[in-house]
Amino acid sequence: MFDYHIHSNFSADCEAPMERTVEKAIDIGLKEICFTDHIDYDYPDESIVFEFDQEAYDQKIREVQFNYGDRIHIKKGIEIGLQPHLLERYNELLENRRFDFVICSMHTAEGKDLHSGNFFAGRSAESSCAAYYNELLSCVKEFSNYSILGHIDLVKRYLKTESRENFHEIIREIFQEIIPKGKGIELNTSGKRYGMEQGMPSLDILKLYKECGGEILTLGSDSHVESTIAYDFRDSIELLKKAGFRYITTFNQGSPEFHKLSKL
Repeated sequence: MFDYHIHSNFSADCEAPMERTVEKAIDIGLKEICFTDHIDYDYPDESIVFEFDQEAYDQKIREVQFNYGDRIHIKKGIEIGLQPHLLERYNELLENRRFDFVICSMHTAEGKDLHSGNFFAGRSAESSCAAYYNELLSCVKEFSNYSILGHIDLVKRYLKTESRENFHEIIREIFQEIIPKGKGIELNTSGKRYGMEQGMPSLDILKLYKECGGEILTLGSDSHVESTIAYDFRDSIELLKKAGFRYITTFNQGSPEFHKLSKL
């Protein structure tokens, strides 16, 4: 089993040291994990800064790889928080630093963060979703320096009322943009932890991704504490099978590697 969305105390919203997380992963029998700590340049909430020392991150990854490498594979990843005006800045970061795996996520839209609710103030669920997906589409048309899109329907987690529209048309456009470029998506199981019926994306979007020809798919807990590593993975694997997938993906120096779901 592989968990490809894990945070450590290099992320501003996480206090778990890498060692504690790695030991938990070994204890529950994971074969491979990838640390994907947050870089969210220009995050609109000034009370938190999603940046960290890249040299220190490199050194710590190498350290845990050396200390635990005979028991588990540990990959170096990153999760970037995309905004339209930051594309060149992220290109510069990713051209100067090597990562096995890059998650491209949108935690904001129209310059407002989702978590605080500022983005949703005074607008309907439908208007919120439309703005979110349109901005994501705009970004992926101009930016391709990543491995997968993270929690592609994250906007739904913060809605106070469910949208009456599924936005499959624009999500299909996003998939048609990323799939030919060899980019994928993740199934982020944290949705279940936050009270959603399924992980992110939901089953209908997973099926749409498959219908569009998508094959690159990672599984991630989005864990910020070691106790939630590989959260709901067994049920999530069954969900992926239900959506028609046969493989899960890991990454090595930016290249995808496929593993049969039937063997996990």
